Amino acid sequence: MITQYSGISPKSDLLLLQRLSEKLKERSFLHINSTREGGGVAEILQRMVPLLNDMGLDTRWEIIEGDERFFDITKKIHNAFQGNLETITDDMWHHFFEVNKRNADRLNLDADAVLIHDPQPAPLIEFKKKGKWIWRCHIDVSRPIKEIYNHMEQYCERYDAAIFSVAKFAQAMPISEFIITPSIDPLGEKNKDLTKEEIEETAERLQIPLDRPIILQVSRFDRFKDPVGVIKAYKIAKKYNDCILVLAGSPATDDPEGEVVLNEVKEYAADTPDIHILLLPAFSDKDINALQRMATVILQKSLKEGFGLTVSEAMWKRKPIIGGATGGIPLQILHGVTGFLVHSIDGAAFRIRQLLSNPDMAKTIGESGREYVRKNFLITRQIRDYLSVWYSIEDENKGKSVLEL
Repeated sequence: MITQYSGISPKSDLLLLQRLSEKLKERSFLHINSTREGGGVAEILQRMVPLLNDMGLDTRWEIIEGDERFFDITKKIHNAFQGNLETITDDMWHHFFEVNKRNADRLNLDADAVLIHDPQPAPLIEFKKKGKWIWRCHIDVSRPIKEIYNHMEQYCERYDAAIFSVAKFAQAMPISEFIITPSIDPLGEKNKDLTKEEIEETAERLQIPLDRPIILQVSRFDRFKDPVGVIKAYKIAKKYNDCILVLAGSPATDDPEGEVVLNEVKEYAADTPDIHILLLPAFSDKDINALQRMATVILQKSLKEGFGLTVSEAMWKRKPIIGGATGGIPLQILHGVTGFLVHSIDGAAFRIRQLLSNPDMAKTIGESGREYVRKNFLITRQIRDYLSVWYSIEDENKGKSVLEL
């Protein structure tokens, strides 16, 4: 399978992957997160795990299970990591730990390397048996609520290493820390090439007219993604450029606020018939692919963002992208080169109008974005980085550079 990326991914990434897989062949690698559907982490793991197995690593992916109260608590932790004031009582912390304890009894945690994704399963470190354990934080923790972050730190600092998506997210910890950006799979259902007929079939089925420019945002229905702000920007732009807006997203089983935010968005958009709100079922990758390809301008107007893979997805499809200047989005959008960064609703509206009125500019930005993603944000690079971290923290290889492979 990995050979399919020849001619797509940079040759240097593929060569290093070959060497790393030879060094780690037949070792066991375990990923644990909180959901198999919805959100960037699950999307990456769906593609990454088969590739790792194809490379000769014994790779598994497990999820922790919890009740509604558990996911309410973890949503509060998530929000607090991103700077929202939240209250978590001692009883709530106890429930959070007990759910993880029950999962530790249920799951097989034996592996040579264990990668724990985000706060939900972080307490599983208390039940470590062997191997190297790495905590992978996908969240913007540049300005967390200290009380809640400090409570979580008692677990996180017990790992062998921590990985963050952006340098400014990294917190001072007594363990090795690494920066690894997320990635997209160019050969996956969400990013592979589609025919014109496939795109038109999707538009007809989802009742999206193709007679006018399409403004699109694909994201969870989450206040941090600012869907209401997108609608406000669209309403301003529409006064000058006739276009339609599509807001598309899938539910995530670990996000109890999604339905509430979706209802808020529907209510705010009720008076505008050219706004299409799509709640897509899980694993609607082909539909999202088609929506992104039929779009004229794509937004990711986040107020807080761990990384925002929809930005790279849009750029891979040669689409001009407008993104909030937060989290990992500025790592993907080089302002004025691969897209535009915005700080306000008015700024987003201005850039929408600019791109709709300048198709040559939109095309140039789209081409630049495609090449930037190819060099920096494909899944082969992320696998390379994960295996490099694992190799670098192995006891027998202390002091040995990955470059010595």
